[in-house]
Amino acid sequence: MGLSVAVAFVVVFAAWVVFAAFDGTSSQLESADVGYQVTSDRAVEVQYTVTADTGEAVDCAVEAQNSGFAVVGWKIVHLPASEQRSVTYTTSLATSERAVTGLIYRCWLP
Repeated sequence: MGLSVAVAFVVVFAAWVVFAAFDGTSSQLESADVGYQVTSDRAVEVQYTVTADTGEAVDCAVEAQNSGFAVVGWKIVHLPASEQRSVTYTTSLATSERAVTGLIYRCWLP
């Protein structure tokens, strides 16, 4: 009897996991670095593409790094909802010293 209850529990749990994973309500969120331009010893522009469901606002952390990979500039940007699934943005960052790169740290749904 105990084995059949355990098997039934595993089957129900597995069905719930599959349903939760593929119910179509999960938002898809991706970000990709496009490029950067060091505009001065104290600034960099970071270009990136964010792909999200239409109508979803997104927040992203954008950072600049020096040659030792230390973060020398950082900003949270609030991206408004868009009717396009993929949108390319450019963010200007002030830096504490000359940056050698700029990139997306991560994005999330607010």
